[in-house]
Amino acid sequence: MVADNVSNDLTNRRPAAGTGAAMAAEVSFEVASPHGPRTATLSYARSGAGEPLLLLHGIGHHRQAWDPVVDILAAEYDVIALDLPGFGASPSLPDGLRHDLPTVVPALGALCRALGVERPHVAGNSLGGLLALEMGRRGLVRTVTALSPGGFWTPAERRYAFGTLLAMRHGARLLPVPAIERLARSAAGRTALTSTIYARPWRRSPEAVVAETLALRDATSFEATLESGRDLPMGEDVAGLPVTVAWGDRDRLLLPRQGVRAKRAIPGARLVRLGGCGHVPMSDDPALVARVILDTCRAGGARGQELDHARVESTSR
Repeated sequence: MVADNVSNDLTNRRPAAGTGAAMAAEVSFEVASPHGPRTATLSYARSGAGEPLLLLHGIGHHRQAWDPVVDILAAEYDVIALDLPGFGASPSLPDGLRHDLPTVVPALGALCRALGVERPHVAGNSLGGLLALEMGRRGLVRTVTALSPGGFWTPAERRYAFGTLLAMRHGARLLPVPAIERLARSAAGRTALTSTIYARPWRRSPEAVVAETLALRDATSFEATLESGRDLPMGEDVAGLPVTVAWGDRDRLLLPRQGVRAKRAIPGARLVRLGGCGHVPMSDDPALVARVILDTCRAGGARGQELDHARVESTSR
């Protein structure tokens, strides 16, 4: 791989500026559907102060995947960690709405408007990386950091990844909760439960492993979301804003060579190798992942203001 080596119904309560403690909340907003506007509700946690930074997790996971890096990011940014529709504490989208890119990405835009957030920075992992890149293509964000994003696979790689995810889901649903809790108490058990997505699964706390296994088991839109990716075209360019694509060199789910394809599809992107990291790198090396995200956000701060100023000038003519 040719890459850089970088060793409430809108109560919307906010912590005081300069504090990092996250507050969980829900926000409800309208989304378009073939049968008219429908109301969607998503769960999120918000902390820090500064320019907004939206964090999007992967399929079968939940917003707590970002916990290892949230405090670092919240020292500089207004961090919004989201449970995607049908994952974590968020319900699925209303009946009649698909859990696909053309539906979920506009819903994320509506979420941002409901929270009073205009063109945030966005970082996403796996499914979240796929969504983040599409938000960039649609001009909804000011920078994109995509960690092992979906969509750059060959048909054989997609079948392998989807089969692995389905097997993980099946295993999580077969295990009774006491068995999950018992396995999570030992390093060997945590490795058995999560080694597909982490390079260092024994570092996860027992509580975190239990919670993410239950999140995988209970995700209400898992199958619908996975099915929507079967005929996904290869990702296109994301022009006009800073983009970083970062890939763990020990990713066992979406293989690191897919990062090269991502770079070819997005020539202006920075491609970063995350040494010693798996598919969900935030736990494997929090400092490294936070630095990659912060570098991308900082690159877009002044540039984003210039783009906003240019938009204002063009609309005033």
